[in-house]
Amino acid sequence: MDLFQKKLGAVIDVELLGDKWHTGVLVDAGQDILVIYNGERYVYIPSFHIMTVNMNTKKSSTDFSALTEKPINGDKISYRKILMNSKGVFSEIFVSGFQPIHGYITHIMTNYFEFYSPVYKTMFIPLNHLKWLIPYNDYQTPYLLDKKFFPVNPSDLPLSRSFEEQLKKLEGKIVVFDLGRSPSKIGLLREIENNIVHMITAEGRTFYTNIQHIKSVHSPTM
Repeated sequence: MDLFQKKLGAVIDVELLGDKWHTGVLVDAGQDILVIYNGERYVYIPSFHIMTVNMNTKKSSTDFSALTEKPINGDKISYRKILMNSKGVFSEIFVSGFQPIHGYITHIMTNYFEFYSPVYKTMFIPLNHLKWLIPYNDYQTPYLLDKKFFPVNPSDLPLSRSFEEQLKKLEGKIVVFDLGRSPSKIGLLREIENNIVHMITAEGRTFYTNIQHIKSVHSPTM
């Protein structure tokens, strides 16, 4: 996506899978990520979910408030570098459904990252399912909580290199996939075999899910 280096300073519309849109000033571009400024915050958008990028002819950069210092800086950006640099920074992420998640990236592994949310606690999110990341300023905390009352306490569960291996550690436990947006996403993780997840819901129904389509995981046991 280096071709967008030539468009820095332009106002663009970014269309993402799932009928999601972002409009803002293009301020940086790497091979696998775009960064836009929407007038309030910087939005980091991995290329996985970008469908189209259009030049916005109705707005100019002067329509947006003056650029502030980026919360995450670097010479040559990449998706993984941005994740590494955002560890410990209060951020908004969007994975699935209609609601973003707020919290902190705590660890980045081979194909997933660990995220700590004051609402959902420890979560595991595959790298290819993150639609965008919006870091906040250093002085901001979730829900305006005082920092002394908000320690980041990730799970004691040891981290495996891959998402598939990490999910295996949750066999026999109650888990929630994709923020529980349907009854089939909440239940007992019975077993995982050949990347197929065997789930038993509260009603005793059985569901088999392709692990590649699981966008986030959290568990009340963590």
